[in-house]
Amino acid sequence: MQQTAIPSLIKLMMQPEFYPHPVKEPIQLIQTHISYVLLTGDYVYKIKKPVNFDFLNFSTLSARNHFCQEELRLNRLLAPEIYLEVLPITQQGESFILGGEGEPQEYTLKMRQFSQDALLSKMLKQGKLTPELMEQLGRIVAQVHLQAKTNDYIRSFGAIAKIKDAIEQNYQQSQKYIGSLQTQQQYEETKQFSDNFFSLQEALLNQRQGNNWIRECHGDLHLDNICMWHDKIQLFDRIEFNEPFRFVDVMYDVAFLVMDLEAAGQKELANIFLNTYIEQTGDWEGLMILPLYLSRQAYVRAKINSWLWDNPTLSEENKRQAATKASNYYHLAWEYTCPQPGKLIMMSGLSGSGKTTVAKQLARSLGAIHIRSDAVRKHLSGTSLSQSGDPSIYTPAMTQKTYGRLLELGTKLASQGFIVILDAKYDRHSLRSAVITQAQNHQIPIEIVYCTAPETVLRDRILARTGDISDATVDLLESQKKAFEAFTETEKSLVKIFDRKTSERKPLD
Repeated sequence: MQQTAIPSLIKLMMQPEFYPHPVKEPIQLIQTHISYVLLTGDYVYKIKKPVNFDFLNFSTLSARNHFCQEELRLNRLLAPEIYLEVLPITQQGESFILGGEGEPQEYTLKMRQFSQDALLSKMLKQGKLTPELMEQLGRIVAQVHLQAKTNDYIRSFGAIAKIKDAIEQNYQQSQKYIGSLQTQQQYEETKQFSDNFFSLQEALLNQRQGNNWIRECHGDLHLDNICMWHDKIQLFDRIEFNEPFRFVDVMYDVAFLVMDLEAAGQKELANIFLNTYIEQTGDWEGLMILPLYLSRQAYVRAKINSWLWDNPTLSEENKRQAATKASNYYHLAWEYTCPQPGKLIMMSGLSGSGKTTVAKQLARSLGAIHIRSDAVRKHLSGTSLSQSGDPSIYTPAMTQKTYGRLLELGTKLASQGFIVILDAKYDRHSLRSAVITQAQNHQIPIEIVYCTAPETVLRDRILARTGDISDATVDLLESQKKAFEAFTETEKSLVKIFDRKTSERKPLD
């Protein structure tokens, strides 16, 4: 980042005596293109630069005060322990006073300081991001989105023209880098994908708007803006200065995190986060818009690194690094637009047979979407995933509705190029044949994974469950065994067995 001349106020804020509390010397100054950030040990102070860009305007003192207050308000909703207060900086004689009385000369946002090692981006490099943390992150982001505000004004930002215009600007601003940082073919095919998406998926985009998935989101949700602090995952640095960046489809936020993880070579962690998030929200249709935003987020990263590469003040080494990153992101943005073959994997087996465990493992290794019947059933009935369902959600009619929804989602997503794992008992021929018929009609490859285990193991596993969304009990095992219909000769050719004795997949004998 280009460093600008340091104003006298910022030079004073780099002196320990400026603060009414102990500091850790030397005070560190970090500059971005829009802010000065001072690290004092226990606290961070952020000063907004008096700049005016296309996407923000901090040129007046009143504007900087307003956006400091907005940054505090928005981020305290997500990280109240980090974001503390906005303080005026006043002048007495030749001295500037933090929080003093009199006419404010500037405003600063005061925050708690945490170690840079607490950033998820740093934890990723240190090998400290675990599947458990990704599941936790998926649940947190889901709750943030489910609780996020929406109204007619916010939903208006989901209009196709507005989304298209924002993405089109990225292409216009990056044309000069064709032939150097990206190829003509990549540029044309990436742009053609989004152009086609807007023309072919108009109904989907309108549904996103009509179904209230355009919300007040984070707007800049990547690993550098998430930390582990006080043993809790904290989302911070939410966009305050530009409504079009924040009033977006929830998949805009999700795509940023998924792209960030995949760009770092962590596709399994990205898959865990994505599947956890989608299961919590029930927004499986949102996956159909995900490729558009994955490509968009990678392209924006490419564009920003292109600008760095074009910056004459950077060292040659920094320019080389920026060029490499830009090229990689352009390629990733293009990759997200390339058609992929879809597939349906139908799990089958009794409760406790390991269907969900195997399905999760397959999803992570294949990059698949894992859809559990337990989650679908509860979303259909309006039951919280954390609560046990009452008998009304287990009637034959609700069961039929649940399997119908599984079939609908599996067909939609696999037809768009996703590998989809339908995780349910699929104990009846009629349920299995419906999936097989749909797959054949849409020319989607299909496989059945049958999980089995001795009854003692089934009982032990069910009894050992804690914190799971399944409501199955051992009392149901006997009725499940009686209801299970053997695979037909046609089905047997599609079946792979996974049993707990061998943990191996093999053809059904």
